[in-house]
Amino acid sequence: MAEELLPVGAEAPDFEAPTTDGGTVKLAHFRGTRSVLLMFYPKDDTPGCTRQMCTARDEGAEYEAAGVRRFGVNPGSLESHRKFADKYMLDFPLIVDEHGDIARAFGVLKENGGVARATFLIDRDGRVAFSAPGAHGAEEVLGAVRG
Repeated sequence: MAEELLPVGAEAPDFEAPTTDGGTVKLAHFRGTRSVLLMFYPKDDTPGCTRQMCTARDEGAEYEAAGVRRFGVNPGSLESHRKFADKYMLDFPLIVDEHGDIARAFGVLKENGGVARATFLIDRDGRVAFSAPGAHGAEEVLGAVRG
């Protein structure tokens, strides 16, 4: 990775980007209302990424009960993201990070322009509550917040 992951306790950088649900997402809009799970993944429809996103889909009820909004993030195109989301019936939007700006801000942009797999939970106050390389399930992510 080009930089270190954004650490727990840091203020999450705001961003605005298009999503597969036809709109745009702005991180600041969730402040004071919901926590946000950002799951960075390298590429649509590859084995590891499919496992990561399908796990997040399957654990949706746990995240919803905790007031967490889920998003997958990578620099793939909107068309690629939509095909991937439709194929695996993902019940959360995928964010198009076309130029890698979001990945760069969270410290997951690789030197070759790719994105490293990483998981972040942003709390209602806009601070990073969970930050770790790789894919992580709801029990671990939410457990870090619950203590």
